[in-house]
Amino acid sequence: MNLQKLSPWNWFKREEQGGSGDLLPARGSDDPLTRMHREIDRLFEGFFGAIDRPSDLQHGLVLRPSIDIAESKKSYRISVEVPGVDEEDIDLTLDGDALIISGEKRQESEEDEDGYHRIERSYGSFRRVLTLPSDADPDGITANFRKGVLKIVIPRSKEGNGSRKRIEIG
Repeated sequence: MNLQKLSPWNWFKREEQGGSGDLLPARGSDDPLTRMHREIDRLFEGFFGAIDRPSDLQHGLVLRPSIDIAESKKSYRISVEVPGVDEEDIDLTLDGDALIISGEKRQESEEDEDGYHRIERSYGSFRRVLTLPSDADPDGITANFRKGVLKIVIPRSKEGNGSRKRIEIG
């Protein structure tokens, strides 16, 4: 009996192998404050275990879009939540069996009233790597973007393909 068929497919195995390297800081890694923040996080994660810090997402330190994956007999449907990111700032690439979703969020606000001028900018990059199952048809992948949600449809087939391909979002 093949127990492999009973276990669910691990879409995130490439991401897990890369560790936290797929999370990119909003500032350069040579920034001493960012290095200290990472070191404190590493110490706490070692003691308490890994915990999600939603406040980091709100303050622009790390972007990690949420991903929902659904499957039917004919296709896989992936939804990626990227609020505040423009369609032209998202790149969707297929490299062998790895679907790479990357992009950058740029947000600026400016306020000028009563003798003061304030400008706030936040930037952050993200990269998610999904490992496609062997029955995914890379030639039939389609994607569209609407209201901050990237929707990807991957048809299922019996054959796989090992080529690199850029997927247009539209």
